[in-house]
Amino acid sequence: MADVTLDLRGKVALITGGSRGIGAETVRLFTAAGAQVVFNYRQAQDEANALLTECGPARCLAIQQELSSPAEGRALVAAAVKAFGRLDILVANHGIWPSDDAPIESMSDKQWCRTVSVNLDSVFGLVQAAVAQMDAQVPPDAQPAAVRGHIVLISSTAGQRGEALHADYAVTKGALISLTKSLSSELAPRGIRVNCVAPGWVATEMSAAALNDPEFGPKIRSAIPVGRVATPREIAGPVLFLCTPLAGFISGEILNVNGGAVLVG
Repeated sequence: MADVTLDLRGKVALITGGSRGIGAETVRLFTAAGAQVVFNYRQAQDEANALLTECGPARCLAIQQELSSPAEGRALVAAAVKAFGRLDILVANHGIWPSDDAPIESMSDKQWCRTVSVNLDSVFGLVQAAVAQMDAQVPPDAQPAAVRGHIVLISSTAGQRGEALHADYAVTKGALISLTKSLSSELAPRGIRVNCVAPGWVATEMSAAALNDPEFGPKIRSAIPVGRVATPREIAGPVLFLCTPLAGFISGEILNVNGGAVLVG
């Protein structure tokens, strides 16, 4: 019997926000699975260069690209296609979570618009361009039922149950869940599988301030049934699975990866 592997040889993946945290672990796993990977970063050039060295520049490309508008999303897809000639997988992982509490009555227009533009508007442009590219790659003799593309959007438990004092973030992550379901209905008949991974608390730079707070940190951990926060690799693994042939019959699903926290309030 042949070994079971998560094999992405011959595939090209674009992973946004790939220089740190969940994104960097996703880049590592995808290159280990055989894919050619393009990832973007905004400011973390040293981390991006280190990841390129680790994964191999022949298999991996880092692009410095802001993602805060549909146009920037489309530009990143174009750069990925220019680099490797095609696009088979899009993982929309980037996003911001303003860590300071912001009651809705005092949240600034600037914060609201910035969070929406990065977490949602740019994803629209990424998906739009990725779908167009995946459609253009269909060979004339392709079977109608063949899977020819994967899109994974990274949401959050906040997108399902809200997050007090962080309404801007929760709204964008809830929108990605709705987008996943809408795109699945639209694109599954065309061979493009769209799914969503919704992490809970993960030990990343973005969440470090909250997790290290002497009062708030223990409360976070006590609300997670498995008793700890996730590692970035524990989120990247499910993302990889959803982009392999083993997940070919999964479409429009929200995969909760939160240690059971979403079930306990």
